[in-house]
Amino acid sequence: MLDLRRLAAASLFVGLIAPSSAGSAPAQTEDELRADVAVLTGPGTEGRAVGSPGAALARRYLISELEALGAAPLPDARELGLPFGFLAQVDDLGSSLTAGGHKRFGGDQVRAFAFSETGEARGELLFAGFGIRVPENSEVRYDSYAGQDVRDRVAVVLEGAPAEAEDGTLATLRRHASLRAKAAAARDRGAAGLVVLSEREAFDPEDRTAPGFDIAAPGSQGVVTVRIDRAAGERLLAGSGLTLEGARRELDRGDPGEARLLPGFATLTVSLDRVRASGANVAALLPAADGRLAPPWIAIGAHYDHLGMGGASSLNPHGGAPAVHPGADDNASGTAAVLAVARAVAASPLDRPLLVAFWSGEESGLLGSNAFVSDRIRPEDVAAYVNLDMVGRLRENRLTVQAMGSASVWPSIVERANVPGGFDLALSDDPWLPTDSSAFNAAGIPTLNLFTGTHPDYHRPSDTPDRLNYPGLARVARFAGLVARRVAAIDPPPEFLRVERAAADTPARASMSVYTGTIPEYATEIEGLLLGGVMEGGPAEKAGLRKGDVIVEFGGAAILTIYDYMGALEAVRIGEPVTVTFLRDGERHTVTLVPTARP
Repeated sequence: MLDLRRLAAASLFVGLIAPSSAGSAPAQTEDELRADVAVLTGPGTEGRAVGSPGAALARRYLISELEALGAAPLPDARELGLPFGFLAQVDDLGSSLTAGGHKRFGGDQVRAFAFSETGEARGELLFAGFGIRVPENSEVRYDSYAGQDVRDRVAVVLEGAPAEAEDGTLATLRRHASLRAKAAAARDRGAAGLVVLSEREAFDPEDRTAPGFDIAAPGSQGVVTVRIDRAAGERLLAGSGLTLEGARRELDRGDPGEARLLPGFATLTVSLDRVRASGANVAALLPAADGRLAPPWIAIGAHYDHLGMGGASSLNPHGGAPAVHPGADDNASGTAAVLAVARAVAASPLDRPLLVAFWSGEESGLLGSNAFVSDRIRPEDVAAYVNLDMVGRLRENRLTVQAMGSASVWPSIVERANVPGGFDLALSDDPWLPTDSSAFNAAGIPTLNLFTGTHPDYHRPSDTPDRLNYPGLARVARFAGLVARRVAAIDPPPEFLRVERAAADTPARASMSVYTGTIPEYATEIEGLLLGGVMEGGPAEKAGLRKGDVIVEFGGAAILTIYDYMGALEAVRIGEPVTVTFLRDGERHTVTLVPTARP
């Protein structure tokens, strides 16, 4: 019975990509899309967080639907599900702090940061205000450690930045006041360890998750680092003439103050468990009209994961309490649309094989798509990639088509596909997007991304199936199918065009005043900055850097994570040579890079 339903659906779905058969297809298409979204957001899926049972349930559904179409696995795969590993969590196994021999803290009062080194740090305690160091070439002069020998001491610093500094100064200080930046500042001055004085009254004794975990840079900052609660902080300062409130009040005006030794000798111990987990993508091939499965393929995909019960990315206004985030628009809508295209292509194949892909871990940093591009394919295997992310809330007939600058063929293909589509198109050349198409763009593959806009339910439990525009979603799916059909007919495949990355597109470039032409690779657990690529003709390429190199020093600053690189960039100037040390195939090399003004 189920097979007959699928066969009937496949024949009706030809309307998605063949204008001549569109007469009766839309209503059936809407029903099928509604059914797919209902399964993806239904009982047991629980928000489809990467690595969760709910994501596995959704994945099994997608695999079963593709298998019913006769889809084949990739040439080097045995099945449609493709697992990948990732760092899921960092747990504090029991960190402690002893000061002066008689002040002992532990258990519920001490929490190691996820980016801490594991081990022991011993030394004198040095109170260093907010623990902020601004690069010397900045107009703002601020160094919490000025005039003090920090080597082999345990630095003690306040959270945050001065609250009453002048606006221009405050903006600069806040850029260097992140917890990672404070750890890097202490490390670079030779500190044995770092204690951050928290304003929190207490930590949850049941929650041993180490704070400060960031999937974009999961590695250690190279120094043992903990946070202690307010009561422990006051006790640590006792006998020094300082109090938390008094110290903050004095430093809030913007003067870094003078670092001073606290009574006693400290021993700081951190033990962390870095918990790895497994997620999985789904990837399948549908043959070309002549039966070929060999590359190059046209690829179409969407991420099927969402936020699970919420977490740090949730915008839940009700106190942030855990709740199922169904992710109907983000991105059950795109997933259902890609399934619709797959059914249509199975019934009426393209001139090239179609790679159908569903990604997991998009919400955690494009984990699945990056793993796929890095480990499963060569760039020449994919002629072009079309991504659908949040396409279920079509309003005022407005469809956004992004990454148009990644190939010269896109304007004509999109224009022709929109003749039957009839959308009011918003076009953007920029391919550097916070979605899975960026993984393909970074690999030199032409991409497009379809998007119907954000809304008040974004990343909230209220992103539910009943709020989707199913007739609009059916039209978007049909448009995507037409784009895929037209690009598949191009021989040779479209040529990739590299578009310069805008300064504010990624955290690594948010405060850059110079251009280096590096493309960082995110979500890696190595020490250093792994290059996902370099811009053609840019300073990095001219210096001899290339994809796969790991930068470990930049301008004399140690680089352990992307955040170290961000800080180092602020200390260089346009036209002034910078020494870059990097690892290539395990060997250490040094080159000179000359930053330029942004093109």
